[in-house]
This record gives sequence, C-alpha cells and structure tokens, in this order.
Amino acid sequence: MRKQRHEEYDECPIEAAMDIIGGKWKPSILFRLADGTKRFSQLQRLLKTITQRTLTQQLRDLERDHMISRRIYPEVPPRVEYSLTERGRSLEPVLALLFRWGVENVLETKARAAPKAPAPKAPARPRSAVDPSSAGRPVKSRAAARPRATNKGR
Repeated sequence: MRKQRHEEYDECPIEAAMDIIGGKWKPSILFRLADGTKRFSQLQRLLKTITQRTLTQQLRDLERDHMISRRIYPEVPPRVEYSLTERGRSLEPVLALLFRWGVENVLETKARAAPKAPAPKAPARPRSAVDPSSAGRPVKSRAAARPRATNKGR
C-alpha cells in the first residue's frame, strides 16, 4: 500500500502528483497502458524484471487512485484487462516527455560514454595429444607404453 505523505497538498502539487504516480513501476505501467488495454501477463512480459506481487500491488494502487480501470470477463479461466481511465490518459503528454528525456539524456549519454567493446579474441585452438617438448610427436600415455598381458599360458 502506498504511503500518503500528507492529508492535504495545499502547498505542493508535485508531492500530490508523486504520491499517486511516483515510484519505480507506476510510470512504466501507465506508459505501457497508453498503447492500449493490456492483460496482467502482457504487462509482466513488458516490464521484464517486475515481480508478480509488485505488479499486483502497483495495479491495485493505480486502480484505487482512478488512474486505471480493471475489467473482469466472466470466463473460465477469468480474463482481466487493464486500461487507462480519462484521468490516467491526462498523463500521456507527461509520460511522452519523460520518455523523450530518458532517450536523450540517459540512453544516448550512456551509449556515448560506454567504452568500445574489445575486439573479439580468436577462437582457441583445440588441444591435441601433441606435447610441445616432444617436437610434434604424439605423446603416449603410460598405459599405452606398457606391454599388454596375454592369456597364452593359462
């Protein structure tokens, strides 16, 4: 459950907004739902590292704050879909600006600052049964060097 910092936000509308949409996952969930209605499993796939429990909690919080709507279809197995409400849609321009800012100021900066990858190494030569000290002659194992015992005398 989200923590509400104040009962009323007379002085700081930013705190009021961040209380509803702040956190690691809520903006990403809202951004994904801006593309259209999604099922729980679709959101989980799109948000790769989110846990099921966290996604469930974040969706409940967003639904409680009237940012998304949840529609349950009476089927077996039940199908649940999430979509943005009008209130949630009002954030689309803000999310689009955050997306563009992230591309320009984080991803492109990271790409420019990243060191160039080292050239790939040549593949290792397979080990052979040639000992470098034997001038290229095959190395015999001790078992191969011993004479074989025969059963002729029995």
